Amino acid sequence: MHYSVLKNELLENLDIKDGGIYIDGTIGYAGDSKEILKKIPNGALYGFDADKKAVEYSTKTLKEIGDNFKIFNTNFVNIKEVLDEENITSVDGIIFDLGFSSPQIDDETRGFSFMHDGPLDMRMSSEGKSAKDIIDTYSENELAEIFFKYGEEKLSKVIAKKIKSKNESIKTTLELVEVIKEATGANYFYKQHPERKIFQALRIEVNEELTVLEKVLPDAIKRLKVGGRMCVITFHSLEDRIVKNVFKKYSDIDPLVKGLKEIPDAYKPLIKPLRHGQKTMLRTNAYSRFTHLNKKPILPSKKELEENSRSRSAKLRVIERIWL
Repeated sequence: MHYSVLKNELLENLDIKDGGIYIDGTIGYAGDSKEILKKIPNGALYGFDADKKAVEYSTKTLKEIGDNFKIFNTNFVNIKEVLDEENITSVDGIIFDLGFSSPQIDDETRGFSFMHDGPLDMRMSSEGKSAKDIIDTYSENELAEIFFKYGEEKLSKVIAKKIKSKNESIKTTLELVEVIKEATGANYFYKQHPERKIFQALRIEVNEELTVLEKVLPDAIKRLKVGGRMCVITFHSLEDRIVKNVFKKYSDIDPLVKGLKEIPDAYKPLIKPLRHGQKTMLRTNAYSRFTHLNKKPILPSKKELEENSRSRSAKLRVIERIWL
């Protein structure tokens, strides 16, 4: 079963209005989208996902609620192009839930889990290089670099060296886990769990997760209409850092004009912080096009943490557009 993390907090902060147009950039198994669709019988929902199985499941689920939706089997990085083709110039809300769904993790054939034996794949779609391709073709230095950069693993060089020293290709997830344990030693392995970091690093590299996130956020921000909101849920520090920095970039006044009584339009920031749950602040700040609804991220409640351990690393950040 799939549990949508921070669902209540996301729906509250999205401030859904019937008749509005909403985008789910990571529709997955429709945990959030089905709740949005229920609230907009006179609106429209557009969903995106690179995972064909997720698209098929969410389509079936949403049809039980209504037919005022479209789902595109493509990575969310293509949101701008798709919305242009659909003649959608502005939207009322956008959500990105950057976590992997439970069905994806629990399906051993996908290769996402270090707890189940399966092929070293890790692709969200059936296209592009797999985790096995990366392990087979990347040099020792290249592997060490992504293990350190995307996994923040301090023994990245040791693990990369052990992987490349193997005479036979590593084919499955549990084979890779065993190699990681050989490289680090059992004591470090069971205390620090480097397999989590290595799998994260490979998954990020396979799906270019951070690259596409950096590209889509500005595109999505600019697509919001006045009063429109964006909610982003992240699950590790690398994602959250990107979201935080992009939101900061669009909320800061350019130092060149800071302090002026009137800020030229070209230098006005796009977002400004607000408190969690705060109501709309349209045109309350003459310097800002967007408002940042929470400087600090919204975290799962104690109750949610008890019910779903996978929510422990989740963070929700929200912005609202306040003028054109």
